[in-house]
Amino acid sequence: MGTVKQYDEEFKKQAVKLAKEIGNKSAADELGIPKGTLGSWLRKAKTGEIDTGSGTRSPEESLNLAQQLQAANKRISEQEKRIRELERLNEFLEPVHIGIGTRLFGRFCR
Repeated sequence: MGTVKQYDEEFKKQAVKLAKEIGNKSAADELGIPKGTLGSWLRKAKTGEIDTGSGTRSPEESLNLAQQLQAANKRISEQEKRIRELERLNEFLEPVHIGIGTRLFGRFCR
């Protein structure tokens, strides 16, 4: 059974940059690391788990991130609006609920 090799964050960052320049297989071969390891670092870099610094994203990746951010902000705004609606409804229904409970409870306790 082989030992697990630990790579520091700077090595990962540089490996990701190299892979984007010369391709995954060439970078993995040049650095002597498994292609799967480099592939997982590339996925993490794409999601922001590995910070590769500024200017390392393609225009398509930047656009995709901007679209995801815009969609997330829209969902947050819609959810905040729904929360406000539900809070207003709760404020309206709470006295009604208490009144109904009092009438029912009073009827059964007589």
